[in-house]
Amino acid sequence: MRIGVLAMQGAFAEHIAMLRQLKVEALPVRLPSELENMDGLVIPGGESTSIGRLIAVYKLADEVKKFAERGLPIFGTCAGMILLAREISDSDVEPLGLMDITVRRNAFGRQKDSFEAELNIPALGEKPFLGIFIRAPLIEKVNGKTEILARLGDGTIVAARQGKLLAAAFHPELTDDLRFHQYFLDIAAESNKS
Repeated sequence: MRIGVLAMQGAFAEHIAMLRQLKVEALPVRLPSELENMDGLVIPGGESTSIGRLIAVYKLADEVKKFAERGLPIFGTCAGMILLAREISDSDVEPLGLMDITVRRNAFGRQKDSFEAELNIPALGEKPFLGIFIRAPLIEKVNGKTEILARLGDGTIVAARQGKLLAAAFHPELTDDLRFHQYFLDIAAESNKS
């Protein structure tokens, strides 16, 4: 299995390292042609405005949309989740509009307001998952067939899945827990069978 990681800005190296621990070929993607022959794509955290601009400059937006239309899975974390969204409530960043969610950027405050929280994510098993939130967004609204995967204790939605699209407001690549990435790989494996 070959997984591309959008390598424009942000935590792409950490995603590549985590995927390689799971024994898959993980490769950086910077150009549209590098999406060919990939079984899945990760859009990492970072600065959503910068990543969005670079996606436009390198003409990747249409190719990522076509990738999703072909039924291939995409996993967006933090800024990646913002870019996957259909709507961003508080920004002029142009999202890819792939996932039927509304997100709010920097929902928990500035860098100094970053935090960690143990999350109950039934799709990953009974053991809590450590969510690392750095200038994190949140999901204000899910629509259609979008499934909520995780909430904070106050009910705030922080992870969701819509078919083969997966989004997390936190940074699973900054933990030692491989389960969220394995969950994404399981989605990719299902895609390869169909």
